[in-house]
Amino acid sequence: MSTISYIYGMNAKHIQEIRAFNRFYTNIIGLLDRHILHSNYSLPEVRIMFELYHNRGMTASDIIAQIDIDKSYLSRILKGFEKNKLINKVSSGIDKRAIMLQLTPKGKKEFETLDKASEKQIATLFEKLSDKECDELVKKISGIQKLLKKSLQNE
Repeated sequence: MSTISYIYGMNAKHIQEIRAFNRFYTNIIGLLDRHILHSNYSLPEVRIMFELYHNRGMTASDIIAQIDIDKSYLSRILKGFEKNKLINKVSSGIDKRAIMLQLTPKGKKEFETLDKASEKQIATLFEKLSDKECDELVKKISGIQKLLKKSLQNE
């Protein structure tokens, strides 16, 4: 008869397997590299560009709420973006105290280059899988997201 050990109320083997997958996947997509997708940008920087590219009229507070990033870390990143002419700060038409962030044409071009590199990375990673296998993978990823969202709702 085997005994199941628990850590923080969860099966220890499950925790070990999830952590092993996390290490495996982050290694594959290069998240441990200082710069993602062989660019000059870190993962948080690319994620901020993603949010600004896909969501018009975001403030720094909106970004903090969306990606749960430290305020001072975000501030440093935004200063770097301004220095490199990747973003503009614009007063809101509704509330002059609110500063809206937007990508400049240079910032949009940088993000689009990174976005294409990310798409290529994923396509290359799974190119040896059949369409059926890719469908299965996507279904499993969707299942993982659904379970994680359920778990987070219970917090």
